[in-house]
Amino acid sequence: MRVTPLKRKSFFVDERTLHRAKRALRVATDAEVVRVSMERIAEMEEFWRFMKNSRRTLKPRSIRTP
Repeated sequence: MRVTPLKRKSFFVDERTLHRAKRALRVATDAEVVRVSMERIAEMEEFWRFMKNSRRTLKPRSIRTP
């Protein structure tokens, strides 16, 4: 594993990781990568909090679908 120096944008970031995330998320700018990643993290935290609190069987129509 090659160690790359972190580059300072408005935050310290590994350029290679940022580039990989940009391709994976299909966004154009570094700021969008950070924003989309943070949104997904927040959604997953909310989901796992929900899963932790509802360990029992879910009632029909208890989850809203889009």
